[in-house]
Amino acid sequence: MYDAAVQNLIDELGRLPGVGPKSAQRIAFHILNADSSEMQKLTNAINTVKNTVSFCQICGNISETDQCAICRDERRTPTTLCVVEESKDVISIERTRSFHGRYHVLGGAINPLAGLTPEQLRIRELIARLADERIEEIILAMDPNLEGEATATYLSRLLVPLGVRVSRLASGLPVGGDLEYADEITLGRALEGRRIIAEGNRHQTENHAEAFTQAVAEDQERQVQNAPTPQPRPRWSGSMFEDLSEEHEDSPQQSTLNEPLLEKLSPETTESEGSSRPEEQDDSSSQRQSYQERLEELKKTPLRTPTPQIPPIPGRTYVNPWQ
Repeated sequence: MYDAAVQNLIDELGRLPGVGPKSAQRIAFHILNADSSEMQKLTNAINTVKNTVSFCQICGNISETDQCAICRDERRTPTTLCVVEESKDVISIERTRSFHGRYHVLGGAINPLAGLTPEQLRIRELIARLADERIEEIILAMDPNLEGEATATYLSRLLVPLGVRVSRLASGLPVGGDLEYADEITLGRALEGRRIIAEGNRHQTENHAEAFTQAVAEDQERQVQNAPTPQPRPRWSGSMFEDLSEEHEDSPQQSTLNEPLLEKLSPETTESEGSSRPEEQDDSSSQRQSYQERLEELKKTPLRTPTPQIPPIPGRTYVNPWQ
């Protein structure tokens, strides 16, 4: 234990917010080791603040006059009112340079465990300020903790019946943060308060299954309309020998029939050679008859020519007549 004066200083410093016993002890020894002139400056600054600085009569912000600089500024938008817990929150919002309305400082947040009830906050003054018909929107800028949520819920239930627009600061992911380090509540609020970039112009239908079936049917009909007309399959017509003779008219390949023999045994040839001997005519007629019989037998037997190489054609079905 220290002397009474030193221990009393440590105890008083320990009552300051954010200062623990060890910090209070270090600050107390710093004050003891510092020059008296430096500590006199600190004492004068504390006395000046307590004697000259007070709270604004309109918004509750700290000010050396009856009205703070923000309430005296005529360039501020009078239709928007931002409600905060402490005066330090006003400085934080002003650093963003995004809000140009006015403020209202409650002086804390609802905390029953600490004995801070709604009657101890500047809520009556907030309701009194709503008598100004120029106020159209109230922004609740409480801290995203248990006390701040309780205060925002209480104020929203109190202000909504008055017909004024009430909004809440969005809470979500910080800039430069990672999703893997964010808690579930922060991610949930980030999803709820997401910004819409584009509404989109897709056609909304009630029955998606019917719309899908109709789209498939239209696509099939479009494919049928755009499909090429089918060509008839190449088939053999008439006598196989006639087609074979027509095919080989201009072909350099040798025919399977003995054309010179047919010309020799044709009727025109036999009539033109009427002056020949009867023995020769009988021989020619017998040869012609035997050739006709052989020709009939050949017609009954299948062709034994090699199968042609038919290249495949995409999109067409080929019937090979040689098989």
